[in-house]
Amino acid sequence: MSDELLRSHDGHVTRLTLNRPQKANALSASLVEALLDAVEYAATDGTRLLILDGVGPHFCAGFDFSDLQAQSEGDLALRFIRIETLLQALYHAPHQTLALAHGRVFGAGADLVASCGLRVAEPGTTFRMPGLRFGVVLGTRRLVQRIGADRARDILSHSRSFDADTALADGFLTRIAAREEWPALIADAKTAADTLTPAAAAALHRRTVTDSRAEDMAELSRSVSTPGLKERIRRYRESGT
Repeated sequence: MSDELLRSHDGHVTRLTLNRPQKANALSASLVEALLDAVEYAATDGTRLLILDGVGPHFCAGFDFSDLQAQSEGDLALRFIRIETLLQALYHAPHQTLALAHGRVFGAGADLVASCGLRVAEPGTTFRMPGLRFGVVLGTRRLVQRIGADRARDILSHSRSFDADTALADGFLTRIAAREEWPALIADAKTAADTLTPAAAAALHRRTVTDSRAEDMAELSRSVSTPGLKERIRRYRESGT
């Protein structure tokens, strides 16, 4: 397991902790692969509750663009596809998932939160999803599932930041809780998860979550294969918006 991801397992609870605080837990290619491996393994090892959190002042700053100049268009496209594969694995996990967010939650980091069944943030947490600014269609249907089409369209088209209170009101979050409340919250989530057999939990998930994996991947693939991806990202980063 990569040092970029800390993993612990206690009974039926798996905890995955993003561990790149010096990069605001931005998603490097290796961190995405470590996360995907851990999420896929948790789907097979008896996990009933998977917790996702992060070390340092921010939960996740999204895609790590620090090596943009060294990446080809194909490299960048593949990295986005692997992130979508991770998000799909998390969203369709056969057990309960809990995101514990704090600080700044940006881009694919916000998609990680949206992909979890329980979505908790500290007061003062902020979110932003700017992918459409550089032409990347990532996680749109999952966001619509959480907050509705009109609100999702507004957030994505304007790349607006939104705070925890707004996220809770919209349904993006299921709860706001201070850090000291998290242990009790985790205990409650574990108790609830333990009331269902794995088969029952998986059946409940199948019947309450729309499966649009093929469409989501196709839309993302089209968006990242449009020529000029690297230049669009460069211009976006230079704009500071």
